[in-house]
Amino acid sequence: MKNLIQSFYNWYRVTLRNTKYRWVLILGSFIYLLSPLDISPDFLPIVGWLDDGVIATILVTEVSQLLIEGLNRRKQTSVANNINEKESADSEPTVVDVSAS
Repeated sequence: MKNLIQSFYNWYRVTLRNTKYRWVLILGSFIYLLSPLDISPDFLPIVGWLDDGVIATILVTEVSQLLIEGLNRRKQTSVANNINEKESADSEPTVVDVSAS
């Protein structure tokens, strides 16, 4: 059972990181959470809510991780661009126009 859960989690994580299938998986997760049809019916106390809780937890965890990684990447790119701009500005020769009279 543990291997099945770990396999599902690994598949979900890898698929969510694939830009081609990301929105399909997110939309499918929301439909599953809102749908009355579940692996374990919601009218069974606790057991019925576990599958929804697991899907919601994985979805929130992985999407927030993707957002954090995207923000960090954007920040690093911005810092790298600022450094490159500063280096290129510093490396330009200074031209002084002097007129002799």
